[in-house]
Parts: sequence; structure tokens; C-alpha cells
Amino acid sequence: MNLDLLIENLTNPALLFFFLGFLAVRLKSDLEIPPNSSKFISLYLLFSIGFKGGVELSHSELNLEIMWSLLFGVLLAIVVPIYSFFILKPRVGAANAGAIAAAYGSVSAVTFVTAVSYLQMHQIRFGGYMVAVMALMEAPSIIIGMLLLSIFKANDTESLNFKKVISHSITNGSVLLILGSLVIGFVASDDQAEGIKPFTTDIFKGFLAVFLLDMGISAGKRLASFLENGWFSLVFAIIIPLVNGSIVAVASRLVTAEPGNQFLFAILAASASYIAVPAAMKIAAPKASLGLYISMALAITFPINITIGMPLYWGIITGF
Repeated sequence: MNLDLLIENLTNPALLFFFLGFLAVRLKSDLEIPPNSSKFISLYLLFSIGFKGGVELSHSELNLEIMWSLLFGVLLAIVVPIYSFFILKPRVGAANAGAIAAAYGSVSAVTFVTAVSYLQMHQIRFGGYMVAVMALMEAPSIIIGMLLLSIFKANDTESLNFKKVISHSITNGSVLLILGSLVIGFVASDDQAEGIKPFTTDIFKGFLAVFLLDMGISAGKRLASFLENGWFSLVFAIIIPLVNGSIVAVASRLVTAEPGNQFLFAILAASASYIAVPAAMKIAAPKASLGLYISMALAITFPINITIGMPLYWGIITGF
């Protein structure tokens, strides 16, 4: 791994704010971000990245690369939860395995936003359509998780309303906002987009830093309960995302030649959802431990991806 790149990433102010939040919890500080403020910032980040992605997409021609990229993203969202389920099932049971598999087949919008910020900081090009790829990867993994739960009788399938869960996964606020912002950015004229650029671009990094501070606080609070579940969950939350990201960093060359796009594909394959999937799995997998799969995604996989993962995937893409 490129040591300089790793050090640069570890000294990124936004990432350091994540560690500050984590440290605050360990020191039993009363530092916290008000829930309403945290929600506003998360909505802002999704809006900003979606809108900017739509503007970029409006300047791109619909071609085979975009179509193959969308298909590749959906394929990842289907394959990752399937093999993850069979790795997890003997250790954590079918119900937990289905929920965790859905989380790891889906994506973390915050990890994606952090990766986009990383590319922008280094002035590395990427396609605006990658925002659409991210949004399309949410629902398939949830559906696959539900099917696995049904096949292995992990739930009372008679009372499981598939239509309700699928509808919830598609209309989830995070998915709806980022897709809606993408469309709005796509149809906006250049002059209109330039008019709100100070809001969508200039203050983006500041809001990201505050949001990562809040994520650090949340991760610190969940770490203790996560460690009670034993070593297997910890190893899975570290190793599987790094393996997924590393493989996709290479495999994505089949659909796009742009290093920035390859990097975002690696991040999407490596990240795990702790917002959209938990909301859906409360309905689809009530027997699953909510604390387990949220803690795995947020307290372990998220920091691993933004510290070790991003330099690793970029090193694979560029040949270190």
C-alpha cells in the first residue's frame, strides 16, 4: 500500500473528526450533535452529491459504459448478499445472516460521499452516473436478503408483506432524496446549477466533517455491544469488505476505464448500509439482532473503509 497515501488519508480533517467523536464517547464526554441537526446534515450531503451527480450526468452521453455500469452495480448488489449469507449462516443463524447479508450487499451513502470528497480533493475525474449506480444498489440487496430469509424459513413468511418491504426500500428517504436530486440536477440548466453552487459545493466539506463527528459518536456508543457478539462478526466486518473492494477494484475495469469510477465501484462493493437496510429489515427480519448488523456496518466496516480501504483500493487501481 502507498504509505504516503495512507498517511494523507488518516490526516484528513473530516476523518479526524470521526475519531474525535469516537474518542469523546470513550472519554464519557457529553459531546453530541442534536438529532435534528444530524438529520439535516445527512439530508444535505445526500442532496448535494445527488444534485452534483445529476449535473455531471447531464453533460454525459448515454452510452454502453453507463448502461454496463448500472448493470454491474445491480449485479454486485445481488451477488454479495448471496455468498455473504452462506458464510454467516452457520455462525449467526439464518435470521441474522439474512439481515447482515442485505446490509453488506447494499451501500453506505456516507461512505460513498466520503469517497467522492476524496476524489474531488485529489482532482480525480468520475462519472456523475455513479450516483445513480449507488442508488440502484439499495433495493436489490434487500430483496435478496428477504428471499434468503424466506427460503431458509428464518421468519414467519405468512405475515411478511413483501410488497410493503420492497416499497419501503425504494421509497426510503435516503434513496428518494438522492434519486430525486439526481433528476433535478440533470434537468437544471448550467446557469441554474451555478446559482446554488455555493450551497452544494463550497460548504460541502465542512458539513461532511461535522457529520463524521456524529458518526464517530454513534460508532463509539455501539462498539461495546458489538464486541459482546464474539470474534467472528468482527473478522467478517473487517475482512469481507476489504476483499469485496479489492476484487471489484480490478473487476470494474471490465465496465469502465476511468480510475475514479473504478474506485467508487470498489467503495460501493466494500461499504455496508446502516440506514436503509435496517429500516427495511425491522419489517422483514424482526428476529435478527438490530444492534449486531448496525454495529458491524457502522462501528467496524465504515472506519475500516475510510482509513485502510480507500488507499488500498486506489493502490490496486493505480498499481500502488
